[in-house]
Amino acid sequence: MKDVLIKKILELEWNMFSAVQNKGGKASCQSDKETFALMRSSQFETFPIEVLQSYHEDLKSAEAAGRNLMTEKYARMMESTSPDEYAGFKDLLPALDNESISYINKIIQIHMAWENTFREKYPFLASLGRPAASEMDNAFLTSIETYMKGELSTYSKATLKLYSEYVEEMADQNINLAELTVLNTAKKYGYPSLKEANDKMAQKMN
Repeated sequence: MKDVLIKKILELEWNMFSAVQNKGGKASCQSDKETFALMRSSQFETFPIEVLQSYHEDLKSAEAAGRNLMTEKYARMMESTSPDEYAGFKDLLPALDNESISYINKIIQIHMAWENTFREKYPFLASLGRPAASEMDNAFLTSIETYMKGELSTYSKATLKLYSEYVEEMADQNINLAELTVLNTAKKYGYPSLKEANDKMAQKMN
């Protein structure tokens, strides 16, 4: 059931992602559905069924209302990456209430702690991805923190509440979802463990 739900989410997301309008025209990644599905499924596989069901409803509701959540996600990232440009359209984005903002901040705080732990353990593997903190953002580079904030800002309050509770539960159990997401990706590329993937990256870089 979870696999089927993830496939439904990926299809809705892909339809939105491939329709995002960029200043310089369509990006090459918008034609690479296979990599998109691989990366996004690696994340969704760490979600419990309740969060997936709620997010699936968010996507369906947005589609019915003519909203593109992927466009909104990337637009919100520009608050950090291109603040002057963001100021010109921020009022067009759906407003976030204080409760939703509180959930987002709580989730990001925990995820960033996980991310820092992951980077300490697997530095070569981590170096392949985005920088961690939003202070590294610029017009050409988006951090994990900013990307996450942009994505979470498209979730409904119901989804944010469920995901926030789950993230707190995982933190209490010392389960690092940042590591699990990258592990899912590594396995899809043929690496049985994060250590082996990190060691392989170290060999390539040295």
